[in-house]
Amino acid sequence: MIIFIIKMTSQIEMQLGKKGLTIEFINNIKKRFENNKINNIKISVLKSARQNGKNDVKEYAEKILEFLGKKFTYRVLGFSIFLKKWRKARS
Repeated sequence: MIIFIIKMTSQIEMQLGKKGLTIEFINNIKKRFENNKINNIKISVLKSARQNGKNDVKEYAEKILEFLGKKFTYRVLGFSIFLKKWRKARS
């Protein structure tokens, strides 16, 4: 008998499009993190949202983090932003 255990990941994927970073988009991220099961969000920055390439992606990540607070960190890989929520504030 073979038993498969599938672990559900607590990651949501979102896309940042041609409107760029709006207050509605940031509020949507904040709402999703309020759900206790959500610890990670992957944001794919589409081509229409980045005129300066990877520099725009890093700027978006820093603006999002500034709004969310010290309990959050980010990592930029390519044109994706990975946000992580921690239990305690990070310095």
